Amino acid sequence: MHSKNRSLLLLKAEDNGIIRLTNSKVTSMTDNSALTIGEESRPGVLNYLENSAQSSLYRNGKVLTRRDADGSDAGWEGVVREDLEMGIHDGRRMNGAKRCTAKRNGFELLTRPTPGQIDFLDQNQVVNNYYGHCAEIVQEATGARAFAFDHNIRSASGKKSQTRIEGGQQVQGPARMVHGDYTLTSGPQRLRDLAKPATGNDTLRSILGAGQSLIDQETVDKALGEGGRFAIINVWRNIAKEPVATYPMALCDGQTVRPADLVVFEIHYQDRIGENYFAKHSPHHRWVCYPGMTGDEALLIKQWDSDGKMARTKGAEADSSEPQSPCTFSFHTAFDDLSAPPDAPDRWSIEVRCIVIYD
Repeated sequence: MHSKNRSLLLLKAEDNGIIRLTNSKVTSMTDNSALTIGEESRPGVLNYLENSAQSSLYRNGKVLTRRDADGSDAGWEGVVREDLEMGIHDGRRMNGAKRCTAKRNGFELLTRPTPGQIDFLDQNQVVNNYYGHCAEIVQEATGARAFAFDHNIRSASGKKSQTRIEGGQQVQGPARMVHGDYTLTSGPQRLRDLAKPATGNDTLRSILGAGQSLIDQETVDKALGEGGRFAIINVWRNIAKEPVATYPMALCDGQTVRPADLVVFEIHYQDRIGENYFAKHSPHHRWVCYPGMTGDEALLIKQWDSDGKMARTKGAEADSSEPQSPCTFSFHTAFDDLSAPPDAPDRWSIEVRCIVIYD
């Protein structure tokens, strides 16, 4: 966000509507369903895909990026961004029945200190000393078996300086588009891939023997079959000494997402094509953040759940049509927190992906 736009947004922060930014222009958009910025919410800018984009549940070659060997974007195609200032609920004030959970809403904040001293910029230390801890957190929260299989380190300054993880790829920048990490196609495919031997891009290759896979084929077939269930859950953590102040995480209640909000975003790697869902704005979206996250906290972010109504109906119905069931996933994004001081420290974070098997 350019500083001149940031200043204008701060002046507009008391409006009850939301503010639409397209091509660096700021205009007010009245929306009676938008969250009011008040004591229990804070003003933040979220980057959506423009509403003119064609909704899609499956890949169509219209919205994509190409990534280099380090996993960095090498150019986007078909992406027209729309930046909206919205009120984001303070999840720390939501207690009792209002407290958000990974099962119902797609995210959950837990107090889970890091076990011992870990150099998060050393891939071997993360894989050998931290993956198991993350799997335990997810197992405790879900009551199912969990296996950590991948991770990213993110920092705006780390990306700018091209900091490289020892034994791994470069540090990535905060992901600043509203998105979900998996789709109706890529969620099940990621599970299938984990039954194959680790490849050169897999962080697990250092601990799996030659020809070994993280999960056996029988387990995968059962999870994908009739009555089976699997999920993918990220464990997100601040790894800096200071509480998170810049580009904190915003999380969208999975019960407020509709299939029409989804647009497949194709990720063209050198050896495969992955998929995310980008989001078009909807006044139904309900956003939550957890200000000042510390290293003693773990944020669970559900990336996919095959038992969600949207997943089970292949996008024919929204999760809200069966609210007693788990949600399919939570849109999430790093956002520009307009209440953060201009000299706030840079965010450094780690996210570890875990596959969850419900037996």
